[in-house]
Amino acid sequence: MFLSSASIVSLLSVIVPTALCGKVLVFPNDGSHWVNMRVLIEELHLKGHSVTVIRTVDSWYISEMSPHYNVITVDVAVGGNEDLFRRFVSEVIKIKQNKGSVWARLALDMELKDKFFEFHKKICEVIMYIFENKELIKSLQEAKYDAVLTDPVNGGGVFLAHYLGLPLVFNARWTVHGEAHFAIAPSPLSYVPLPPSELTDQMTFLDRVSNVCFYIMRMHLYKRIVGPHYSALTNRYFGSDVDYFSLFQAADLWLMRVDFVFEFPRPTMPNVVYMGGFQCKPAKPLPQHLEEFLQSSGEHGVVIMSLGTLIAELPRDLAEEAAAALANLPQKVIWRYKGDRPASLGNNTLLVDWMPQNDLLGHPNIKLFVSHGGTNGIYEAIYHGVPIVGIPFVFDQADNLSRLRAKGVARVLDVSDLERKIFQTAMEEVMNEPSYRMNMQRLSRLHRDQPMRPMDTALFWIEFVMRHKGAAHLRTESYRLPWYSYYCVDVIIFLLAIAGLLMFFFSWLVWLCFRLCFKRKEKSD
Repeated sequence: MFLSSASIVSLLSVIVPTALCGKVLVFPNDGSHWVNMRVLIEELHLKGHSVTVIRTVDSWYISEMSPHYNVITVDVAVGGNEDLFRRFVSEVIKIKQNKGSVWARLALDMELKDKFFEFHKKICEVIMYIFENKELIKSLQEAKYDAVLTDPVNGGGVFLAHYLGLPLVFNARWTVHGEAHFAIAPSPLSYVPLPPSELTDQMTFLDRVSNVCFYIMRMHLYKRIVGPHYSALTNRYFGSDVDYFSLFQAADLWLMRVDFVFEFPRPTMPNVVYMGGFQCKPAKPLPQHLEEFLQSSGEHGVVIMSLGTLIAELPRDLAEEAAAALANLPQKVIWRYKGDRPASLGNNTLLVDWMPQNDLLGHPNIKLFVSHGGTNGIYEAIYHGVPIVGIPFVFDQADNLSRLRAKGVARVLDVSDLERKIFQTAMEEVMNEPSYRMNMQRLSRLHRDQPMRPMDTALFWIEFVMRHKGAAHLRTESYRLPWYSYYCVDVIIFLLAIAGLLMFFFSWLVWLCFRLCFKRKEKSD
């Protein structure tokens, strides 16, 4: 039987994509980081790739059942649940609200440091469980994965990729040692601010002093938190001659959740691929009740307010102040809030447990986004050109918002300033001063003006690594150099020694000439 040309084309359209599909092993980080990873996983699934996700038994975001990926559940409890971080955020709010002492905040930071110390210890226990479980490790080896995709904020995927001998792809913004660029690219502290210092790329002398001191303290702190655990794990399975952080630096590909409309210009490397805003999409139609609410706003438009998953509610007094400020606006307001309904809440404000944030930001009636400064919300606001009033609470939120403030697209308030008059004035300033919206729309145009969508760029490079079994030709080997070679200290010492010898030789030669001259003069006399 002969097939028609149309049948052959149809058959090839089914067979060829299947033949090009690969198998990806994912070691994610739980919590809000999973939101980003899940977006990538779903896109990989849509392109026909088989994805397997490793999760712990007490995972709080990663579902055990999904149509987009297979699951391997490791029978180890990591213990870092959502309630823990919510309690921490609540304590931060209390300290900021009451303008607590530096010592109170320092004590809270030390407590958080201890929690992260325990978190990395548990991640190492997860890896040891996998390595020591002969049946599990054998199944991973026999599965013939093409690459490991991981979030380097924990070391699990890094160790797993090295053990299995697989190409390593990072979905990165942070590593176990802080901001990812500092792990791989030259980072001159004279104009590259260390997050979360809240500095810009135009630093005064005192700013540079602060940046250098901040860097030294942060690097020391990171090493104390993660070093003992990962070093012991490296010694146990890979030998004492392997440095645990070199395993991170040896990654084939760094998918960086950064766009330079947001990031300050800085040196980078060939295996760093930028995909900032990859989760952003054109707005979809809203549910009918939300669309009707937005249409009822008239010429004044709508303000949306969301402070992230960890800040589902505020202390009662702050909630009342915020609600009163929102009630005084002529705009309608949609506020994602799960706490008790504030008594001062106005008729213009709609409280919701959840909102389609990206779709709302893309609606033409949205005038302002009140945000805590999370990365996802920031990029969605940039994508849709909506200015921001930021209220940072913890982690990198203040630094994120400081970058937007430097670009003239956001007004930033401290939690202690969340008083109705101050909050209302800030919102009115951003909505009534045209420069905020104009600057944000300019960033939106720059962000969108790319040859490929950030998601398509990310998928291309993941598949590139899978096709070519890595990307070693893009990876610098500088991380293998000792520090004195990297900074050419040995070369400088060598050149100084040569210069010193030459100076000594010429000094000796001059002294010898003078001596001969004096001897001749004595003989003539």
